[in-house]
Amino acid sequence: MTSRLDGPLKVTGQAKYGADHNFPGMAYGYLVLSTIAHGEIETVDVTAAKGAPGVLGVYTPFDRLELSTAQSPLFGETWVPLQDREVAYYGQPIGFVVAETFEQARDAAMLVEVGYRARPAVTSFEDGLATAEEAPGTEDLAVLAEGVESIEEALAASSVVVEQTYRTATQNHAAMEPHSAVAVWDSGVLTVYSGNQASDLQATELASALGVDIASVRALNPFVGGAFGGKGRTSAPAFLAAAAARVLGRPVKAALTREQVFTATAGRAATVQKIALGAAEDGTLIAVRHDSWCATAADRSFVEPTSHGTSREWYATPNLALSQKIVPLNVPPTTFMRAPGEAPGSFALESALDELAVALGMDPIELRRRNSSIAPPGKDLQWSSKHLDECFQIGAQRFGWSQRSPRGREDGDWLVGMGVATAMFPALRFPATVEITLREDETAVISTSGADPGTGLLTVLALVGAESLAVPVDRITPRLGDSTFPSGGLSGGSTATASAGSAVMVAAVEVIDALLALASAPEGPLAGAELSYEDGRVLAEDGRSLSFGEVLRAVGRESVSATGSSAPGEELTKHSFSSFGAQFCEVRVHKWTCETRLSRMLGVFDCGRIINETAARSQALGGMIWGVSAALHEALEFEGSGRPANGDLAGYLLPVNADVPEADVEFVRYPDTLHNPVGSKGLGEIGTVGVAAAVANAVYNATGVRVRHIPITIEDLLVR
Repeated sequence: MTSRLDGPLKVTGQAKYGADHNFPGMAYGYLVLSTIAHGEIETVDVTAAKGAPGVLGVYTPFDRLELSTAQSPLFGETWVPLQDREVAYYGQPIGFVVAETFEQARDAAMLVEVGYRARPAVTSFEDGLATAEEAPGTEDLAVLAEGVESIEEALAASSVVVEQTYRTATQNHAAMEPHSAVAVWDSGVLTVYSGNQASDLQATELASALGVDIASVRALNPFVGGAFGGKGRTSAPAFLAAAAARVLGRPVKAALTREQVFTATAGRAATVQKIALGAAEDGTLIAVRHDSWCATAADRSFVEPTSHGTSREWYATPNLALSQKIVPLNVPPTTFMRAPGEAPGSFALESALDELAVALGMDPIELRRRNSSIAPPGKDLQWSSKHLDECFQIGAQRFGWSQRSPRGREDGDWLVGMGVATAMFPALRFPATVEITLREDETAVISTSGADPGTGLLTVLALVGAESLAVPVDRITPRLGDSTFPSGGLSGGSTATASAGSAVMVAAVEVIDALLALASAPEGPLAGAELSYEDGRVLAEDGRSLSFGEVLRAVGRESVSATGSSAPGEELTKHSFSSFGAQFCEVRVHKWTCETRLSRMLGVFDCGRIINETAARSQALGGMIWGVSAALHEALEFEGSGRPANGDLAGYLLPVNADVPEADVEFVRYPDTLHNPVGSKGLGEIGTVGVAAAVANAVYNATGVRVRHIPITIEDLLVR
């Protein structure tokens, strides 16, 4: 096993995150947030704020910073604050105060008086369901067997039908590092230090918003304190700090407070999902209908694709119908969050599968194996590799599934139950480019813009690079998080290893070819010889050999560099791609208090080749714990005014060590080189998928109470 290369820096406090950077003459910014959920800003009185000690500037929609709407090559339009007087949700950034110290900026921000023309606000997801709209960019889907005219006809022809409604709560990413930025202008060039999931995308958005050439912007994010989709786009502090620093001619730091993170950023949407499953008496699925509704911001900028992210692909069925609708609300915007679509969608689908197993009197694992798909329904492209049955087999044996009773068991005052669920997440990759530099001191540097928001990508680059160059890993220096490096793609969608790793392999071939050309050139040390490369050395057919450092020194070069690029290609026309897994959970529910405790959990995953065992286990465990959090703890609640009722880490519950006493991970190891040359498939997000359903299924097994919403609370079980 290889330890994380960034581990020592992080545990000793030497790793510098965005807000850790300080510069002479630095000023501090503090965001002013709206206190209504919907309306228009009529007036802003900044007199008192401007007169407060240390204040350097107060910016509002009436006294705007020089910013415009940003454009992202990946996401399209990105919202930029202070562009107009419209308020779409409580806690929206509407002002920015800059002062000599953070405390002065904060105190002055409290003096800004805002007058609103309030409009009616829709803040209740349940109330908004009545006026739900079609989801933009998401088409309803129907796959029907020959001779079947509708999904309702297929359901009516099924021997057993389960039809239920499931609900999942709003969530916030709650990353350890709040969104922040430090902006420095020097000779017309902007440098921004800010946690982000792709430094080159951040630089592009900033250049667009500021109206400057991309060559004038450098974004740095070598360390990111958690992201999970919540730092895919440039944050409000980064836009505002950059613009204010330009006006003031001095560095500006801006960071959200913990409470501000819950409104001034985006989170996971609440969902309602109605699922109908029709099956034959032997458990074979005949029909699946999955209708979904998700909350979205008033601008309808994001859809949480629960039905399309799960039922479209997970199980073999001759009849399938999917729909997706949105409910626009005056609440903070929604965006990608670890396993977007799949995490909340799997709670509904895998709970429904468990209910079907109960109705059939069938083992839940057997039901899933009986309906395992070889390709997504209605598609001819088979999975490139799929070892889900093996995941269930290994997991069942290790977890003691054969000892499970359909009605759970008792242990003193505790009711004990087991639950299981399938996990799937699409195996994707983005275009990525990597530069490799061989140096005369026998080391190599691997550079790509990218980001490592705690996923272990930095270490993966070193491992894949060492393998590709056939040198020890301690001779590799990986570099990430700098927009001036070649574009490494977004660290999201569980794509980073497959994307950047594939580019490393291409770049290695290119730089070795460049090295061989130097060695065999007329002025080279092995001029005219037929050459090959092995174990970090250039070999001539006559038996001579030189290390790559010796070659470079012989030709008077400090280094030789080459770039390599990789992107999805024709493989997408030949196969479907996914990672797979089986989630096992055991819970204990107290007979009298109805307190639910997770006692143990196990995830078994088919994610292709595992590059770094340590990081892979960490990612899978982290995802599984996130699933427990969704099942038993996590929900962001809104008052009728649109104000978060629990917008802090005191009221917004997250699991701690005592909530997860025993968790383990196992991988089945089948490299998938049909997907990418590295052979790896997405791993970071699949750990979350299915866990909430496995917990809910275990609660049912223990208590006989079927809870169809998450998080599950004590009140839900008092009905026993």
